[in-house]
Order: sequence, then structure tokens, then C-alpha cells
Amino acid sequence: MTQQRLTEWDDSRDEYEGEGPPECLSLTVRGPWGHFRRIEGNVVKQTYRIIPRTTVAGLLAAVLGIERDGYYELFAPENSAISIQPVAPLRTVNMPANTLSTADESMTSLNSHGKISIKLPDPTKPRQQHNYEVLVDPAYRLYVWLRSSDWSETLHEMLSAGKSHYVPSLGLSEYLAEITYHGRFEVEAGPTDTVVPVDSAVPNAVDSVIPDADARCQIEDSPAFMVADGGGRITTDFTTYAYNPDAGPVQVRNPDTNIVDGNTVMFV
Repeated sequence: MTQQRLTEWDDSRDEYEGEGPPECLSLTVRGPWGHFRRIEGNVVKQTYRIIPRTTVAGLLAAVLGIERDGYYELFAPENSAISIQPVAPLRTVNMPANTLSTADESMTSLNSHGKISIKLPDPTKPRQQHNYEVLVDPAYRLYVWLRSSDWSETLHEMLSAGKSHYVPSLGLSEYLAEITYHGRFEVEAGPTDTVVPVDSAVPNAVDSVIPDADARCQIEDSPAFMVADGGGRITTDFTTYAYNPDAGPVQVRNPDTNIVDGNTVMFV
């Protein structure tokens, strides 16, 4: 078992030189609550239904112990492929929460005259009430390929041992995630039928989705890739997902699919 703490992407590590994922790791993440904040401003803090690719990257980076802003190259489009399959109905509730402002003028210093000083929201300030749209019992099966065989092997070892360097969560840090590791699987070519039922969320192929009177289908855009930007981070690309909120398949015309552990999935 590899015990060293991995802190940043190192492109000198061994890499797969072929095209596309020959195999992938698969895991299911679930929890009683989830919230993946939509970037659109709104009084109600809405959530994406499908866990964004950037959130998947952050969750796996937490397992590996890679610090914030240190994993974007590892999960860049040329270095990784991820498929996301909802395995439980995507239900939400609105949950009011009283919060304190974290603006500079609303912060107070703790132990301001000591060697170590931290700032906390001032508890004497008035609370602000916000409504959070929260996912109830969300569960997603993830299929993950990393071009770096060393990083992939380390992730396999960590997941096999049921370990994580940081606590994984479903969006907000208080919404803890439970991870079930299924193992390593071959990625086989998918069916070539005219119409294919796809088990995963369907990325960037909305025009190919065929409406089905017996199954619901919804669409959303979410962040897919990020880069570090002067101490922060910026989103460089989005993915448009079509998905069945009842965790069933989506009918797609001539999709580029793969078969993993008997499931028909699409990677991005």
C-alpha cells in the first residue's frame, strides 16, 4: 500500500500513451444530502442534479491527498476521462439556513494579540436566511480513467483500502460522502445500434437524445474543467448533460459509448 502523500501533479510520472481509456476504476459515491452549487446567482441557492465533473475531480483529489488548486492538470481533458451514472432518483428539497456573513467587515479576530490569530464570523451580527436546494439521498456511480498509470494505481490502492487523505463530501463539506469501490474494469466498445439506451448521463450530445414518453429527461450545463489562476481558479469549459432524474437510461441516436461492467456509459 502506497503511504506517501501526493501533493501536486508531476508530469514525469509514467503515462499511458494510447488513445482513450483501455480500463477504468469504478466507485459509487452516496450520502444522505448533497449540494453542488449552481454558478447562476439566485436567492435560492440551487444545486446541479448531476455531480459536476469538477466536483468529481475534487473528490478524487481529496482521496489522493492533493491540495486545492493542485489537481487540475491531472484531470485535464487530455489526461483523464470520467463518466457519471446516477444510481438513485435525483430528488431535492428546499432547506432554509441561517448564516453569518463572511465579508471582511463582518469578521472578528480570535486571539488577536497572540502568535496565532484567526478570523471568524462575528456571532453578534444579525443572521441572514438563505434557502438551499438540497439533494436527498444522492448516489452516483463514477467511472474514472487517468492517463498516468502511477496516479491511477495509487487511487486504486487508496480506494481498495477504504482510505482517503481528506474527508470526501458531496459538495458542501458537511455533506459527507460514503464511497463504495467496485474495482478496475476493462472499457469495451459500445453498441453500434441506431438508438442506444445509455445508462450514464449523456455529455454534449443533447441533439442526439430521443424523447421517450415513458421516461423523463432533463438537461443541465455544469463546470467540467478548471485551471489555476493567480492563487485562485477559473472554469475553462462546461459540459451539457442529458440525464434521467429517475436513474434510468436515456435513449440516444448513434452515441459514442463504451461498456463497463455491463453498463453502457459515455465519457468526457
